Amino acid sequence: MNELGLTWQDVLMFVAFFGVVISVSMYKSRRGKTSEDFFLASRGLTWPFIGLSLIAANISTEHFVGMAGQGAGVAGMAIASYEWLAAVTLVLVAIFFLPKFLRIGIFTIPEYLEYRYNPAARAIMAFYTMVIYIGVTISAVIYSGGLTLQTIFGDLGNSEHLLYGVWIIGSIAGLYTIWGGLKAVAWADLFQGSALIIGGAITMYLGFEAVGGVGSFFEQNADKLHMILPSDHSILPWTALVIGLHIPNFYYWGLNQYITQRTLAAKSLRQGQLGIIFAASLKLIIPFVIIFPGIMALQLYGNQMTGDSGTDAAYPLLIRNLVGPGVRAFIFAAITGAVISSLASMLNSASTIFTMDLFKRHWKPEASDASLIWTGRTATGVFVLLGCLIAPQLGDPRFQGIFTYIQEFQGYISPGILAAFVFGMVFKRAPALAGVTGLVLTVPVYGFLQWQFGEIAFLNRMAITFVIILVVMYVITQLKPLPAPRILPEREDFDMRPTPAVKTLGAGVIVATIILYIIFW
Repeated sequence: MNELGLTWQDVLMFVAFFGVVISVSMYKSRRGKTSEDFFLASRGLTWPFIGLSLIAANISTEHFVGMAGQGAGVAGMAIASYEWLAAVTLVLVAIFFLPKFLRIGIFTIPEYLEYRYNPAARAIMAFYTMVIYIGVTISAVIYSGGLTLQTIFGDLGNSEHLLYGVWIIGSIAGLYTIWGGLKAVAWADLFQGSALIIGGAITMYLGFEAVGGVGSFFEQNADKLHMILPSDHSILPWTALVIGLHIPNFYYWGLNQYITQRTLAAKSLRQGQLGIIFAASLKLIIPFVIIFPGIMALQLYGNQMTGDSGTDAAYPLLIRNLVGPGVRAFIFAAITGAVISSLASMLNSASTIFTMDLFKRHWKPEASDASLIWTGRTATGVFVLLGCLIAPQLGDPRFQGIFTYIQEFQGYISPGILAAFVFGMVFKRAPALAGVTGLVLTVPVYGFLQWQFGEIAFLNRMAITFVIILVVMYVITQLKPLPAPRILPEREDFDMRPTPAVKTLGAGVIVATIILYIIFW
């Protein structure tokens, strides 16, 4: 730590930031006694909490390490499509998906599949989600957080420093989540989401100064500032933007429990929709505070991006070399907070699915609220332990960077899950067999495509898998349609009044996205 010249101001800034975040979040969540309090923040979240919490849960070192690394690597600015198309996806989720989920009053996304199809569909999705959370997303966030700690404060050549970072990140996030549940997560996200954007803006500003200004940056990196890449590009061909990228986007923002859990906790439909639109508008600025600095790091310190981490070290290197005392501590606290925020959200959601979709639904239907909370907290501890054990293995070069690792493995489940939801919403007479078949097929179909056609970009493999599953579900529906559309339950004590402003605000986000694509064509 002394190599970096850390001062007492750095330590004070870091401790003060987390002191405020943790104290406020724990204080605000102290009265939770029921499973609804713990898992869904008493269903009382308003739009600022939902919007900032969505961003804080989404943005982690997966972005500061993985996305910035891809920006510095072969994808360049084109990787911003994950953010800008996500903004469009969020608008559609707010208008079409959220009303259906809130009208029923579900705790988890898999629960919807039971109402639409049958208990087997719910159990299959819950199982898939648990495997991906533990084996991929939780461990990936812990790894990238540990790598950030190692890069900024340690020695990139010392594997023990990565282990220290992994266990520090995992321990803090696990303790934080076990205590507070979703309400604590939402309050912490209010601080950490704001700090992320401010810290990223500071880093971008210092990066511009280091490379000689905005004009110089655009001139020297013109080859990396294009959104549309050739159709044979290995990571993000333009063809993937047409269909492929929409599959992980809709799955992630509309059907991924650790993201949607805060929208399921909305106080009303209006608050939920406005929160999602707020998050969509924030997504438009994310590439500038994450991908731009990654490209700057390559320009300034490309010769230092060696070893297993490669370009994944781009953003941490920029902080290590450019940011001074005090400010460095704030940015480091913001990034560390992003890890803790995302990890806390994942752990809370994984424990929610385990508790509500598996434990209560299949093992102990009569479980009390106290028993459900205890089960959720125990599951959280187990999940963080497993994540910390898996995380150190993710630096292996065969995973092609942490961002690709996450997207590639989610490709096994996201096409089938999205197909089951969308098909069931559009085709009212689709039978349970169609939904279950679609969910079961997704793993072998995507696995076969990866095995036999690995040279095809994974987004295109997702699109092919999605289309195959839709065709199979359509054939089954034509052969064995339901005699009448399935009637889904509706809760009576919830404010479902429409929000006219959502369509206007959403249209503004979509227009802004189109303009950004034109600028960086």
